[in-house]
Amino acid sequence: MKQLIAILVDGSVYASWLFIISAGLTLIYGVMRILNMSHGSFYALGAYSGAAMVGWYFSTGSVPWFSFVALIGAALVAGITVGLLVERGLLRFMYGRDEVVMILVTYAVLLIMEDAIKLIWGVEPYFAYQPYTMLGRTKFAGLSFANYDFMLIGVSILIGLALWYGLNRTQNGKLLRVVIHDREIAGALGINVSRIFTITFLIGAGIGALAGALTAPGLSVVPGMGIEVIVLAFAVVVIGGLGSISGALVGALIVGMARATAVHLYPEVELFVIYAVMGLVLAFRPQGLFAVANARKI
Repeated sequence: MKQLIAILVDGSVYASWLFIISAGLTLIYGVMRILNMSHGSFYALGAYSGAAMVGWYFSTGSVPWFSFVALIGAALVAGITVGLLVERGLLRFMYGRDEVVMILVTYAVLLIMEDAIKLIWGVEPYFAYQPYTMLGRTKFAGLSFANYDFMLIGVSILIGLALWYGLNRTQNGKLLRVVIHDREIAGALGINVSRIFTITFLIGAGIGALAGALTAPGLSVVPGMGIEVIVLAFAVVVIGGLGSISGALVGALIVGMARATAVHLYPEVELFVIYAVMGLVLAFRPQGLFAVANARKI
């Protein structure tokens, strides 16, 4: 029973982390049809800026609980600012190009941002453990769990609900869905497609940076962390279906539970199991579990 509870909790925490990372990636693809390779760099940018801000904040001797505001605020400002520069300064000139070209362009952005992060913060690891330890731990069924991890689950639920509400219950969300289905008709109807693209990219970049900030207190922030994350995020969105928020949620749950099961029962296959699940899903549904259907144009 203890092992089952540990698998369920660890799998839920890992799935929550994966969903926060993948939500921004699949949102950008769903609207803009850009497989954003640079998404991992926004994650790393959020982790570094948040960790650096938390370190500075605690050095001032300020109220500890406001460190969460500093952590999240620094990441969002950095992610949205750099996202605006990337989208307005580069990507808007590339819209309409082949998807392979966009992959190469965003991969170039990934390499540039990785080097820029090293130039700004160096190659030494950063630690922002204070917010993680402040929330304490909870004992349940003879096991001890960090409350920060439970907070991560709550944040992922809030992000999922916010995206669902924004896409389905707001006027801007309905305009966004029109752009998703047919951007040419949307432009003919007077919808500012370029503006929609900019807002979408900023939301996706902000969510990616937020994921990095929330991850920073639980591990050391080191160079190359963005590249490792983008591979996992791609696995999740491919399983769920590119462009589908609900697919990203289901994909994250599948990957999270599969990894947690492997870690506790067969640790030697931890790395393999994620890609085994992806291969199994793609063998039966190459488009993913919840792929968004493309409208047929006549």
